[in-house]
Amino acid sequence: MRRRSSPTHPYQDDARGPRIQKVLADADVGSRRACEDAVEDGRVTVNGHRIDGLPAWVNPEEDDIRVDGRRIRAAARHVHVMLFKPKGYLSTTSDPDGRPLAVDLVRHPSHARLFPVGRLDVDASGLILLTNDGELANRLTHPRFEMAKGYEIGRAHV
Repeated sequence: MRRRSSPTHPYQDDARGPRIQKVLADADVGSRRACEDAVEDGRVTVNGHRIDGLPAWVNPEEDDIRVDGRRIRAAARHVHVMLFKPKGYLSTTSDPDGRPLAVDLVRHPSHARLFPVGRLDVDASGLILLTNDGELANRLTHPRFEMAKGYEIGRAHV
């Protein structure tokens, strides 16, 4: 990883608001990891200052935040979609082999970038949650929140 020793930008006060990678991810720039990479690559500016490393905190309501010179949109509203995933569809956002994806079954009017919460095997069908709400997804899937999960496995009728 290419972390710099210490950032020199003026956005190092955590009282300003959320971390910049969260704001960028909430604005559908990419995943938090991809947003961290954009910052580390020097592609992000806040009020004209190049952000030269993490951590950085911003006020998305007041700051002019840009990636590659383009101003980011306001944070997308959270979208939650319950989908009955059919067999043969992957519960992921991309597949190098080109297999069908559950997220492609949903055309939400907001055009939000949805991702599945958790996984179902490609050969399984069942209810899956799609969302653009990273905090909700984390609370539902991270082991420290001890969220109970249940699976019912039935026999196939031939």
